[in-house]
Amino acid sequence: MAALLATLALVGCVPARLPALEATLAAQPSATAALTQWCAAGHLADPATIRALADRTPRPAPDSVRAALGVGATEPLGFRHVRLACGNVVLSDAQNWFVPARLTPAMNTTLAQTDTPFGTVVTPLHFTRARLAARRGRMAECPAGTVLSHRAVLRRPDGLAISLVVECYTRASVQTPPASLR
Repeated sequence: MAALLATLALVGCVPARLPALEATLAAQPSATAALTQWCAAGHLADPATIRALADRTPRPAPDSVRAALGVGATEPLGFRHVRLACGNVVLSDAQNWFVPARLTPAMNTTLAQTDTPFGTVVTPLHFTRARLAARRGRMAECPAGTVLSHRAVLRRPDGLAISLVVECYTRASVQTPPASLR
């Protein structure tokens, strides 16, 4: 009986919509595109537009980030810490290190001066996504309350890495929206 109660308690820890969010994210190379689809399906905002609420405070890249991006210690990296929101709902908190030299000047300007999500900005590069890690719950880099964590590298078609991202999906991303938003 105790084992059954423990199992039921653990099942209650996984939000019901989490598997659907995981499937939506897995179907797209861009988290931005996946979250736009998720936002539209959940009627979180009209139009279903994802905004990157950016904190541009620079952070040095750990050696592991530089290794994953295939850059040396002196190669300049860009950094964005963003909360991706649809309407008033923050869906994820993400840290993104990127290689400015592998993007166009216009892309770098847009990233520096706007709240346009990274995935939207670099879409013309036709990038692919290589997931390095995924975890239900919080990775060390994620804030409390994270229900799903991803670490991934985005690559151009020529194989060069353009970005390493750590994505932390919020509990709000998997809650059923109130009737007033549906």
